Amino acid sequence: MGERSAASRLAELLPPGRLLERPAELAAYESDGLTVFRTRPLAVVVPRTRDEVITVVRACREWRIPFVARGSGTSLCGGALPVADGVVIALNRLDRILTVDPDERIAVVEPGVVNTAVSAAAAPHGLYYAPDPSSQSVCTIGGNVAFNSGGAHCLRHGMTANHVLGIEAVLATGEVVRFGGGRDHAGPDWCGLFTGHEGLFGVALEVTLQLLPRPESLATLLVGYATLEEAGDAVAAVIAGGLLPGAIEIMDALAIRAAQAAVHADYPAGCEAVLIVELEGPREAVAADRARLEAILATGRPVAVRAARDADERLAIWKGRKSAFSAVGRLSPDFIVQDGVVPRCRLGEALRRIDGMSQEAGLRVANVFHAGDGNLHPLILFDGRREGDLERAEALAGRILRMCIEMGGSITGEHGVGVEKKAYLPEMFGPDEIDCMERIRAAFDPLGLSNPGKMLPGGAPALAHVGLHPLERAGVVSRE
Repeated sequence: MGERSAASRLAELLPPGRLLERPAELAAYESDGLTVFRTRPLAVVVPRTRDEVITVVRACREWRIPFVARGSGTSLCGGALPVADGVVIALNRLDRILTVDPDERIAVVEPGVVNTAVSAAAAPHGLYYAPDPSSQSVCTIGGNVAFNSGGAHCLRHGMTANHVLGIEAVLATGEVVRFGGGRDHAGPDWCGLFTGHEGLFGVALEVTLQLLPRPESLATLLVGYATLEEAGDAVAAVIAGGLLPGAIEIMDALAIRAAQAAVHADYPAGCEAVLIVELEGPREAVAADRARLEAILATGRPVAVRAARDADERLAIWKGRKSAFSAVGRLSPDFIVQDGVVPRCRLGEALRRIDGMSQEAGLRVANVFHAGDGNLHPLILFDGRREGDLERAEALAGRILRMCIEMGGSITGEHGVGVEKKAYLPEMFGPDEIDCMERIRAAFDPLGLSNPGKMLPGGAPALAHVGLHPLERAGVVSRE
């Protein structure tokens, strides 16, 4: 079957307007948030119903056409990169919130529902959806499930997997399955397996989410430090002191400058780092924890300690943090957002080493991260117009990932492996572990049609941009 006939036959299965083929239409789907990788797909399908998704997946299975499910394309690891001879299944139009049950504290949603829309629908019932990635105003629940997204408050509330109670999905075989289904569901944790699969098993059609009561009280503190290492050490001290805040975040001087320029964030002047700590819970418990927190912080010689006096000040503090990734674009024409994890007790050491690596590479690094669980997000600034800058940035990103592995951490905390980090998987896992992952993937997708070339070391990585990417030149990934 030729490419044109494959697209034409797909169009025949769907209502008019569901298939995009013109170059101008496909351009928006050539990459995800990691724009250094680009591939033009054969076509993009824009279904509006679950049955249309099932029809497309079953046709792809029958005709051996690779496919990639995509939401808003906010992935930062090439996880939503299309396949040159395959189709993209764009799920944004499956955006209905099907049920909000305040008694059961659940919401049932389609995969194209935007993260913040769940909390907005639950708000009249005094409930909310806890996972809050920085892209939550645009990222979709389907993508959150695929990559097990976290967010600032994952320290206390966990990742997406901790809030998914049920999933209906169409597997790459065309089989429609239901995993989980409620709080009291017994048996294997199929939802836990499916969440974080990076699109290698199939496509989520419907997701049942756990909702939480809104906290009675919040206390948000902004703490400034003279050095980044002192801020990192303060995180370890807070956790060692027996506190479990809702969130602990760090931003360094570069990230602070970017946030101030972008959203006029009012952060303490003259600091090399700020720590954002948020407590939540019953009013009396928050008051007691705040007194303990302030006593712990005082031992670390902070430059400034400021508490949000009301909801507006709290939102202003978080606006600066949530905008940090995009705001860094004001400081550099290009940047790479990396994602790795180190043990909390070694956070200060990791930050010191990243600073040294940054100086050796001659590239600035802005550090923004979920400090409470050791999840680093170094933003490596470079200018792609300068010869060798991209190569140096990629090399520095690789050094940071290897440091995370060496420290007993992980190559990803929430962004996933995708295309960008698949070469590092064998450095973190042994051959038997990777073989197990490959066999699990094959059980769900024997033909390897669903998001091929992502996460696992085997398989073609679906690269089709002009020229060689630095990782290809270095022999880390290949088009063969």
